[in-house]
Amino acid sequence: MIVLAPAWSPTTSLLLLLLLSPGLRGSPDCSFSHSPISSTFKVTIRKLSDYLLQDYPVTVAANLQDDELCGPFWHLVLAQRWMGRLKAVAGSQMQSLLEAVNTEIHFVTLCAFQPLPSCLRFVQTNISHLLQDTSEQLVALKPWITRRNFSGCLELQCQPDSSTTPLPPRSPRALEATALPAPQAPLLLLLLLLPVALLLMSAAWCLHWRRRRWRTPYPREQVSQQNGQRAWGGLRG
Repeated sequence: MIVLAPAWSPTTSLLLLLLLSPGLRGSPDCSFSHSPISSTFKVTIRKLSDYLLQDYPVTVAANLQDDELCGPFWHLVLAQRWMGRLKAVAGSQMQSLLEAVNTEIHFVTLCAFQPLPSCLRFVQTNISHLLQDTSEQLVALKPWITRRNFSGCLELQCQPDSSTTPLPPRSPRALEATALPAPQAPLLLLLLLLPVALLLMSAAWCLHWRRRRWRTPYPREQVSQQNGQRAWGGLRG
């Protein structure tokens, strides 16, 4: 009796090794005793990048928290999700290339990540940018993958919203240096009453000028008054 053995591709073998090896599996607290990042991931990613249309649209998170330890891990989590989506719609040759890249970053699924937060904001970019970013994140993560515990990275974090984030408290000296001086009440009252005072002074001057004009006779009236006084005096004499 002849038993046909299944044909195992190198990619499938590597994926099974990653899943079955205790040293390569992420522990419940998300740490790795052996590096799951291969030494050939750049070549694998470059092959996919050369085959794909460079302007194929994908989305990336625009507001992931900038975290030195968790940031690369979070970017790889999102990239791995895209590899799964693309595999579902790709042809056979494309699927093998996608599977090879997916194998390079599949280790992120071995940690119990929380569902994606609703605060994440995604923007559209090209697949070439996503693959380049994936390669850069693997480079950044490789020296630390066996040295750090990633249990604090199991929930993706968004950048704080500047419109709702409270400002950090400042020292009393800083507040004293930057606080605006309080307006002085007498000065403010004077500025408000100055136009009214000028208007009253103008009205008083006009009234005074008119009264003076009424009381002061014209020259002809002065001559008539003087002649009348003389005539009156002559009659009395």
